[in-house]
Amino acid sequence: MPIDLQAPLSLADPEIAAQIAFEAERQHDGLEMIASENFVSRAVLEATGTVFTNKYAEGYPGKRYYGGCEFADVIENIARDRARRIFGADHVNVQPHSGSQANAAAYMTLIQTGDTILGLDLAHGGHLTHGHKLNFSGKLYRIVPYQVSRETERINYDELEAIARRENPKVIVGGGSAYPRVWDFERMRSIADAVGAYLMVDMAHFAGLVAGGVHPSPVPHAHMVTTTTHKTLRGPRSGMAMCKAEFAQGLDRSVFPGQQGGPLMHVVAAKAVAFQEALQPEFHTYSQQTVNNARALAEALRGEGYRIVSGGTDTHLLLVDVFAKGMLGSEAEAALGKAGITVNKNAIPYDTNPPLKPSGVRFGTPALTTRGMREGEMRRIAGWIAEALTHRADDTCLRAIHKQVSALAEEFPLYGWLRQPVDEREMVLAD
Repeated sequence: MPIDLQAPLSLADPEIAAQIAFEAERQHDGLEMIASENFVSRAVLEATGTVFTNKYAEGYPGKRYYGGCEFADVIENIARDRARRIFGADHVNVQPHSGSQANAAAYMTLIQTGDTILGLDLAHGGHLTHGHKLNFSGKLYRIVPYQVSRETERINYDELEAIARRENPKVIVGGGSAYPRVWDFERMRSIADAVGAYLMVDMAHFAGLVAGGVHPSPVPHAHMVTTTTHKTLRGPRSGMAMCKAEFAQGLDRSVFPGQQGGPLMHVVAAKAVAFQEALQPEFHTYSQQTVNNARALAEALRGEGYRIVSGGTDTHLLLVDVFAKGMLGSEAEAALGKAGITVNKNAIPYDTNPPLKPSGVRFGTPALTTRGMREGEMRRIAGWIAEALTHRADDTCLRAIHKQVSALAEEFPLYGWLRQPVDEREMVLAD
């Protein structure tokens, strides 16, 4: 029997349809505080699920290796133009499937296998692709890590310069996944120039804050800038790379055919929609509120007796030392999950505990801010976090907090048109 291409998902594959319904309910019902996650608009969701998923478009606009790309060309050109307008970049490539592939393409453009990269240590807030030994970056290049100061838990640029002069890297990488402070891109460029290195900045976490005008931009200073599009930029899960004009041809060749084949044109379309949203004045308001919320959350948690790594935050994320309160990050993550608050365990600088049982928890405010929450809600949430962690072994208490969390979530509804009545018994069985 031929497949019915007209059948809706609920009929074609009810098992998968059920899990999607469960996930929509989970996202609505809890508090998403993973710093690298956000909620896209309905328009971005619609663009991601379009017929462009059917189209192969290897190559670039006007220079494709497949026919039938006339509309794909328009979509990609719009996405590139909007990204250039947002960030003021000379050249933009919107094809990378992820931030990791954007970073791989950037390295391929700038240096050769075996060359030295100076990147922030993963344990101090860096990223896997900045040189972890199990990642492609650590396998293909000589990695020299730099770390934050033990006293301030911030980057010491004098120390960074001393390392650069000693090691003579070909690339210095800025940006990370758990560093809550603003970067000094001008100083980093001066250090790179002093040792004859390229400056590459991975702004995946704070790209939306740059777009919203509440965080300094690395684009005027860096030779190459990479990012994801799904964190503070609030687009689909994907990547992007930007560079000075002199590297444009090399970057494009490094993305295709260097790193990947055909772009995901349905995702490129969704990126274009997200970029249009980021060009609106309201996006500045959203970005500023995201930062305000993170600062309010940090201050409230400090008031509950928790140590905030580096003393606070300038961005959308904060790192909390829970080991100082007698628990592991993994224990805190599990307890908060039962209370309906989704976070991730995270190492803190100079952590003495292993990666899967680290000393910290990372919190982020982009998703909660998208739902419309402000400083008042952050203070309420901080109280629930403290209560949940204090009573982390008491499932009755955690369920009671979860009810309060769900009540707050109902005040800020999410994806109402997608939500369906969910059988809690089936959700348990599915789990």
